Parts: sequence; structure tokens; C-alpha cells
Amino acid sequence: MEQFNTPAQIIDNNIQNGINKANLPKLKMILLGIIAGMFIAFGGEASSLAMHGIKDVGLARTVAGAIFPCGLMLIVLVGGELFTGNCLISMAVFSKKVPCYKMLSNLVIVYFSNMLGAAFVAFCVYFCGQFDYSNGGLGAFTIKVALGKVNLSPEKAFVSGILCNILVCLAIFMAGSAKDVAGKILAIFFPIWVFVISGFEHCVANMFYIPAGIFAAQNDTYVAQAQELYGITPEQIESLSLSGFAQNLFPVTIGNIAGGMIFVGLVFFLIHKSKLVNKQK
Repeated sequence: MEQFNTPAQIIDNNIQNGINKANLPKLKMILLGIIAGMFIAFGGEASSLAMHGIKDVGLARTVAGAIFPCGLMLIVLVGGELFTGNCLISMAVFSKKVPCYKMLSNLVIVYFSNMLGAAFVAFCVYFCGQFDYSNGGLGAFTIKVALGKVNLSPEKAFVSGILCNILVCLAIFMAGSAKDVAGKILAIFFPIWVFVISGFEHCVANMFYIPAGIFAAQNDTYVAQAQELYGITPEQIESLSLSGFAQNLFPVTIGNIAGGMIFVGLVFFLIHKSKLVNKQK
């Protein structure tokens, strides 16, 4: 018995998963979307806490990258509907097994459900006082991270979003190759570690990071620490707003869609298209 699925089997299984996802009842889709947003946010808040006191950027991101994959592991092993991963439903559309409108319906519902879950965790983390760590240093770091995202140019955000979701979707593919829990965990860990170390943009992760920064910016202690530690002025903090949030999310989301649907979904569909057609015959 083979201990792993072949690439062709992964594609077949992913297309079937796409069919299942597109036909989920709406309430179940919403609930699974909310918990997926929460899982990604948990990975985000823990990785921020772990890295906030490390000055070397490479080392800080390496540490964060070792923690953040927990979010996708929870989604794959426990259950959840993640917008970036669901871009792979496109393969079921390419194979004419799911109508395009069903994919779009799933993506819209899951997107806003993810946002609700991630923003909820951001509020809870702020409210529970976690940002008080290091005398408010974590709150200051949270502001710094959010500012870096809202001030990213649309072009950079778009391309970074493409690169991010290539790795996320490949992590999902790799997890699909494993038939045991340990194999799935290892398969998820390394691509997500690479994406975090590289600083690529993930729309659902940003649904945590930017609201968390907006909440932190309401605290005078965190703002004062941000100015002392990072030279962030009150004028700069003004860009932490809902409009700044939207300006980041739009290009990152489009980039994530392109990375998942085109650079992974379409490419691998075309690679295995002849096998799929022959199988249908």
C-alpha cells in the first residue's frame, strides 16, 4: 500500500474537495469560515508575541514562521473554510464539475466569515491585555506591523499576495499527499514557514494584523512605546483606519486569488488535464 498520494491523485482529490466545498450549506460555510479566520489569527498573534522582542529581522521572521503554520494545520486537521485555500475550487470549475457562480458564492461568504473570525480574535487579544507584554512593547510592535501593511504600495501588495498564495496552496497540495497526521503537519509546516520568513501578504492574516493594530492604536501607552521604540509619530498612526485596511486588503486579495487560481490551480489542471479527461472517458 502506498504511503502517500501521487500528484495526479492529489489533483483528483482536490477537485472532489472543490465540489464538496461549493455545495456546503450556507450556515455551515459561514461557521467554518469564522473558525478558519480565528485559527489563522491565533497563529498570527502567537507569532507576533514570539518575535516582537527580536531585533534581527531574519531571526525574528524565522521564529514567527515556526509558529504561524499552526493556523493552517488546525484548518486542515480540525476543519475550516479558508478563502486563500478555497481559491483551489477553481480546479473543479476548470474541470466543469462546479459552476463558476457557486465558486464565487463560496469565496464571498468565506472571505467575510474569515474576516469576522480574525477580527474577533484581534479584539479579544487586545481586550485581554496581551499587548501589555514588554511594558506595552507588544502593542507598539502590533502598531508597527499594521502600519507596514497599510503603507504598502498596491503593486507590492499585489505581487506579494501572489507569492503568498502560491505557497499556501502548495502547502495544501502537499498535505493532500500525506495519509497520516504527522505527514500532513510536516507538509504544511515548511511552505508556510517560507511564506512567513519571506514576509509575503496573506489577506486573512491581514484581517487579524491590521485590526489588531487599529485596536492597539487606541491605547496611549502603546502609542507612546511605538514612538519611543520605532519612531512612529501620531500622524503616521492616523493611517491605521478602515480605509487603510481596505487599501491593503484589495490588492492583497486580488494577488492571493491570482496566486491560487492561476499559478497553482490552472497550472496544475493543465499539467494533469489529459489524465483527467481520459479518466472521465
